[in-house]
Amino acid sequence: MSDRGGIFAGKSPFEIAQRWLGEAEVTEPNDPNAIALATVDTAGLPNVRMVLLKEITEDRFIFYTNYESAKGQEIAQAGKAAFVLHWKSLRRQIRVRGDVSRFDGPEADAYFASRSLKSRLGAWASRQSRPLGSRAELVAEVARQTARHGTNPPRPPYWGGFSINPVEVEFWADGAFRLHDRFQWHRSSAGSGWEIRRLSP
Repeated sequence: MSDRGGIFAGKSPFEIAQRWLGEAEVTEPNDPNAIALATVDTAGLPNVRMVLLKEITEDRFIFYTNYESAKGQEIAQAGKAAFVLHWKSLRRQIRVRGDVSRFDGPEADAYFASRSLKSRLGAWASRQSRPLGSRAELVAEVARQTARHGTNPPRPPYWGGFSINPVEVEFWADGAFRLHDRFQWHRSSAGSGWEIRRLSP
């Protein structure tokens, strides 16, 4: 693509995404790694919520959550998800769609251990996405889990990472008079070669 230079230059979509996120970490006032994550339930009804993207590797995007939550169950049944990263300060966004697999084991243990103690205890206390009678019930459960696990709670068996292996990554940058720049990286399956095309705004 002859005119794909400047902020859109890069040998892979992961390289560009890492660079854009690094720039956003300087300019965004809060949570530059916040993504709007979309999944679909068994009836085909979409769900979307904000989660924190924790890592961009050379071939995947990683976030962590409760596997028994609504998003965890929807990902487990569909095996696919999409998300968007949007930065008002940079006037840019990244859209990603692809296959999703669980990402647990030593890496998830290490990330869980790096979280604050209260966040780790909260992961044990919260039955994420399920009905809760009152906030007092949740606070009481945190107290019970604190008494049970002390100051070094292990990672719960129902909590860990998800890895998104994209088949589509789109980079968007704001343009004057709504003549935006959009470049889409597309491939038929994870691991195959990328096709890059400019899209109309």
